[in-house]
Amino acid sequence: MKIVVVGGTGMVGRNVVTKLQERGHEVIAAAPQTGFNTLTGEGVDATLEGAEVVLDVTNAPNMEEGPATDFFRTSGRTLLAAEKKAGVRHHVTLSIVGVDRPHDLGYYRAKVAQEQVVRDGDVPFTIVRSTQFFEFMKAVVDGNADGDTVRLPTTMVQPIAVTDLAAELASIAVEAPVGDVVEVAGPEAMPLDEFARRLTAVTGDGRTVTTDPSVRPFFGVELDGRLLVPGPGARLAATDLPAWLAA
Repeated sequence: MKIVVVGGTGMVGRNVVTKLQERGHEVIAAAPQTGFNTLTGEGVDATLEGAEVVLDVTNAPNMEEGPATDFFRTSGRTLLAAEKKAGVRHHVTLSIVGVDRPHDLGYYRAKVAQEQVVRDGDVPFTIVRSTQFFEFMKAVVDGNADGDTVRLPTTMVQPIAVTDLAAELASIAVEAPVGDVVEVAGPEAMPLDEFARRLTAVTGDGRTVTTDPSVRPFFGVELDGRLLVPGPGARLAATDLPAWLAA
């Protein structure tokens, strides 16, 4: 099966390409540096010729709400029009758990706009909403350190390993389109401050983690306590924090 991974040279995309190739598929990693540009249309029609599945795992280059929304809408419409022309049978878009809940995150609203473009299109689709990556959560911990102290709130998180997300995306790509959302997450939900304590304990980090409800570690925005965890029925990956660190 010919599968095009848009954003296939990025962190998630590279892993998805590998997982699909391991399963014997013909996979193209599409990105601006490969001559594939969904804003201008360059290389899009030629790359999608003969493709049965397209996975869109792109990130907006600017995370502010306005530019990100413009990017996702333009990119999505260009891609879906080309997919319809090429006879693509399944479009898979990577989104984020929590984008449909009350929040004040501009980038999340941009992802909602991207999802709506997919819903409004003519190609059968699956929207995959993922929880935050272990890699990102570690950066959040490091970014809230003040000397030997890390201050974090009790916001619930359920991180997933990028390799596990890639495996889920590879599986979903070759399944039938669901025409709706599938959530994927790591194996365990925990408060963010507890995640930091476990992280520092496993790594031998000498910093002290302090619970501080006033800290807003995600773009300076106050979050609902369970915004970042999935709802019932999510597909749960196997890799926990110790296993991720060991890998």
